[in-house]
Amino acid sequence: MQVIKRRMIYASLLMALVLQLFPWSGWGLYLRPDFVLLALLFWMLRAPQHCNIGLAWFAGLAIDLASGSLFGQNALAYAITAFFAVVYQRRLILFTDLQQTSYVFLLLLINQFTLFLLKLFAGAESPGYYYFLSCIISILLWHFVIVKLFSPRGRH
Repeated sequence: MQVIKRRMIYASLLMALVLQLFPWSGWGLYLRPDFVLLALLFWMLRAPQHCNIGLAWFAGLAIDLASGSLFGQNALAYAITAFFAVVYQRRLILFTDLQQTSYVFLLLLINQFTLFLLKLFAGAESPGYYYFLSCIISILLWHFVIVKLFSPRGRH
């Protein structure tokens, strides 16, 4: 059973990576959800014994290599976000779907803000408020796909 769950985790992360690497352009770059982070958060909250901060770090390195961004930038942001996801994982079971969605939104903001700070420290220009639009699209995707389809409380 554990081998099957690990294969499911790795397959979903690979599928999320493929979705992340689709050729987005224009406003699509700002509106693109972070598919890999959403998949990581899903598995960290549902199966923390299989998906941990180390896997988040390596997924971030894969994103860095694939996207050509500053090496370690996404890895650090994913690891920080994963830390906060794991810290409150046991309490999230008691939360309602709306509270869980709010917490995931906070995690997405932490990830984007970490990336924002790292880009500013690297000398990039400030991208503006629209840099955080992907968090809104990501949380909508989380709520309508993850919560409604995979949550036992979300199904009626």
